[in-house]
Amino acid sequence: MTINWFRYSSPASFYPIAGRLIPWFFSAAALLMLAGLYISFFVAPTDAQQGEAYRIIFIHVPAAWMSMFIYIVMAAWAGIGLAFNTRLSSMVASALAPTGAMMTFIALWTGSLWGKPMWGTWWVWDARLTSELILLFLYFGFMSLQAAIDDPRRADKAGAVIALVGVINVPIIYFSVKWWNTLHQGASVSLMQSPTMAKPMLIGMLVMALAFWMYSIAAMLMRLRAIIIERERNSDWVKALKERQS
Repeated sequence: MTINWFRYSSPASFYPIAGRLIPWFFSAAALLMLAGLYISFFVAPTDAQQGEAYRIIFIHVPAAWMSMFIYIVMAAWAGIGLAFNTRLSSMVASALAPTGAMMTFIALWTGSLWGKPMWGTWWVWDARLTSELILLFLYFGFMSLQAAIDDPRRADKAGAVIALVGVINVPIIYFSVKWWNTLHQGASVSLMQSPTMAKPMLIGMLVMALAFWMYSIAAMLMRLRAIIIERERNSDWVKALKERQS
């Protein structure tokens, strides 16, 4: 049995599939979030140096990971839409941007909450913090540019350009603690070496990261369905859908 994957590149074909997937991803996000919070706040031990204040990392680190990951995925879909003129690809990029901006804001906000007891200040113009703030502005710039252009196709192309150019900021965020002398601590989890934290801490962080990932997919699918309906409102299938719902 072969599956024609190109069939699902059509907004009309993908719309009902997205509707069926949303409850599953939201349910997975809720279950993983409950498990992650329980492990993070009741199972993971108290840090010897930072005390209980370190537990903010169970939200801060997954949010920071997702802020970078979503931007890369958004830029990739925007680039595909720009290169191959595929409508759904550009819609996916537009649907990802608000969630990516939210994750970036959460990372910055929780980082400030952690920085006050650790550094004695809410904010410093540290390389990691500054580059993460630039990432938030890139998300805002992508969404603002698309909103400022009435023609969706021109808006997609303009947004793709700023998204692709902004990708250079992601490795700067990740390697900033290695390239410059910063206040921000280095990575506790790395693919190249063993983690430096206790196993319950690592499990709690990874479960929370999965929860954020599932939520991001669910939110993207919900927003994507709204974008599809808005852009395809003059299509026969959307008119027929609205007639069935009325």
